[in-house]
Amino acid sequence: MTLKIRIDDSAAPYEQVRAQISEQARGGTLPVGYKLPTVRGLAEELGLAANTVAKAYRALEADGVIETRGRNGTFVASARDAASREAAGAAQVYAERVRRLGLSEDAALAAARDAVRAAYSAG
Repeated sequence: MTLKIRIDDSAAPYEQVRAQISEQARGGTLPVGYKLPTVRGLAEELGLAANTVAKAYRALEADGVIETRGRNGTFVASARDAASREAAGAAQVYAERVRRLGLSEDAALAAARDAVRAAYSAG
């Protein structure tokens, strides 16, 4: 696992740690089941406070990217499954909201399709 923290970056160090681990897990660089360093170990390696790394790990765990198995350590979870679960949850919230707004199913699907196209063409 290779992480680079840039002090001059506009993103906070914990966010840089979170984003890089997440990207490496989702991209397959960090395979499912890979054991991550301890919070203290990674903090020392990166020259960060332990609380900074702990905050990143908590965010990654909340996102389903990593899982802590007590004293056994912290491991990369199945990030693709976590992303799919999160997308399904967001879709459910969207569906309930547009239904309350009175949109037809076709109008709701068209709005979602337009939003997805715009997001993917933007970047």
